[in-house]
Amino acid sequence: MELRQLEQFIAVAEELSFTRAARRLHVVQSGVSAAIRSLERELGCALFERTSQQVRLTGAGAALLPEARATLHAAQAAQDAARAAQDTLRGTVNVGAMASVEVVDLPALLGQLHARHPAIDVRLRLATTGSAGLAHALLSGDLDVAFLSLPEHKPAGIDARELATVPLVLVVSAAHPLAQRGEVALADLAGEPFVDVPPGYGNREVVDRAFAVAGVVRRVALEVPDIDMGAALVRHGLGIAFLPAFAAARTPGLQVLDVHGTMLRWSMYLGTSSTRRPSSALRALLDLVDLHVIAL
Repeated sequence: MELRQLEQFIAVAEELSFTRAARRLHVVQSGVSAAIRSLERELGCALFERTSQQVRLTGAGAALLPEARATLHAAQAAQDAARAAQDTLRGTVNVGAMASVEVVDLPALLGQLHARHPAIDVRLRLATTGSAGLAHALLSGDLDVAFLSLPEHKPAGIDARELATVPLVLVVSAAHPLAQRGEVALADLAGEPFVDVPPGYGNREVVDRAFAVAGVVRRVALEVPDIDMGAALVRHGLGIAFLPAFAAARTPGLQVLDVHGTMLRWSMYLGTSSTRRPSSALRALLDLVDLHVIAL
């Protein structure tokens, strides 16, 4: 059994597609298929059920998956130890983050890591499915570290350290009828169209939960994954929104309203796996994070 075979098995198991796995690994599909067949012959059992429509893990494949991941992580740790003895830090760090959240100066952080350890390869993924997608990738081992917002009850398997907490404020356009009122209640907003990020983002979960607790139904008319785009839509009268205070402050033409009896806060975390030992390359990045947290 070779590490290369395990890497290809993990890719197929996570993608549930030989085509996508080959694309992810930058190899031809026939090579991935051949590696999986060879591994199945060696183990004496089928790892996948294959049909023309889908690929699924068998019971044996599901049992092998966590062990394969652990084996690859152990191999990486062994390489790290050998390379550390040569005073040259190498390895790969897979980083996940949300595009429009300014809690960490990510370019500066990655730039300093590269300046100190040029042999470390950084792979950056900006979230397309919000914090929920980043958490899933962290749990699956696709990411080593993520800057994300987590629900009140954090998922098992993730170690999270809070980096910043920012208030979410209610904003309307300066021309909106509500702009003349100093304070509103959540119930006053039931008929208003909202601009918000899609489900899966931490700030959306905070707002959804507040309305659910208050027993108020709200209508989300526009969903955009970018905070600044959301603020611009509100400024042009297309809806109202709860936005991070820093986004409201830098967008002209918005009026901030107090919400009676409601204080919404949104926390951002540094997330890592609680089940995998961090590599030397990951530890080098984690050591620099606090230097680049932005005071909001």
